[in-house]
Amino acid sequence: MVLALPTTPGAAPTPDAGNTGDRLITDRLRTTGPDAAAVFRLPGGYDLRSSLSILQHGIQDPSMQFDPGRAAGCWMAFTTDDGPVSLRLDARRRISGEGNDSGPDEGLVQVRAYGPGAADALAAVPGLLGLHDDWTGLDDADLTDRLPRFILRARRSHRDVRLPAAGRVLDFAVIAVLGQKITGLEAKRAWHYLVSRFGTPAPGPAPAGLTVPPTGEQWRRVPSWHWHRAGVDHSRSTTILRLAQRASALRRLAALPCGDDLTSRLMSVPGIGPWTAAETTQRTHGDPDAISVGDFHLAKDVGWAFTGEAVDDAGMVRILEPWAGHRQRVVRLMYLSGFRRPRFAPRLAPADHRFH
Repeated sequence: MVLALPTTPGAAPTPDAGNTGDRLITDRLRTTGPDAAAVFRLPGGYDLRSSLSILQHGIQDPSMQFDPGRAAGCWMAFTTDDGPVSLRLDARRRISGEGNDSGPDEGLVQVRAYGPGAADALAAVPGLLGLHDDWTGLDDADLTDRLPRFILRARRSHRDVRLPAAGRVLDFAVIAVLGQKITGLEAKRAWHYLVSRFGTPAPGPAPAGLTVPPTGEQWRRVPSWHWHRAGVDHSRSTTILRLAQRASALRRLAALPCGDDLTSRLMSVPGIGPWTAAETTQRTHGDPDAISVGDFHLAKDVGWAFTGEAVDDAGMVRILEPWAGHRQRVVRLMYLSGFRRPRFAPRLAPADHRFH
């Protein structure tokens, strides 16, 4: 059984019935600073930056900051059912034979949580770290034999990467909607603008500028002219307001397993299509198979990586079919490998209509 032992006074250990074979142990930290804290041990090792970077919406994301350079630590801020929280994660690797412990290699992640939502946030850390992310199916010889060599090399060099299941469906659905039919730069700029102005300062000893994204109620209070200044058109702002009105229902979606039911419930919100649903569940549920059909770049990237030429969405789906059930893992490895397809035209310069 997997136990989570928060340091919040009086809190009882919480069993995690969803363990998929990895062993997770949490140790109490002797500190009175955080409202809750623990050390998580992940067998084999853990690459915090490569695993969690998919959750950061640009390097200026007000809600998530990685330490500079090669340091393996980050801050994130968000809202739980109990209120806002700042989460500090620090990772290191314990090598077999270190000290008096001769057990297998493992990743150690020290987590400290500050604010009213600290206990809630700590309970969700196993999903956030990707404890239940199981790559053994993709590592089967029948599947690996079909992978291009550069992806196999990426798998060997990134064995400590896990797909995070962060929950927080409202936050990541809003991020996905902001990215509809515009450049990534424009979407990141809009997120920074809106969160910085309408979010809440992160609790605890968080770094300057760390901000809790708006709640559903706060999104509903954003004035129309600020959507315009953020570069968000009426269609996308309307979709975000629909999501905000369904904030409580979206919280319940975090408990659903990946699959068609989850996707169809997300897509029941007008303005949410297959691309937006996939971009959301990749982050909220660590969906190992969700691919972003309709993405401006992805199909071309997959085509070049596997065949040496660009393909459309249908071609991408055909190419990735042998790895059904693990298609998002294959895409992550493709990008972790450093692969970049050739570019034959100038990059699109985003138009800025905010002050016109």
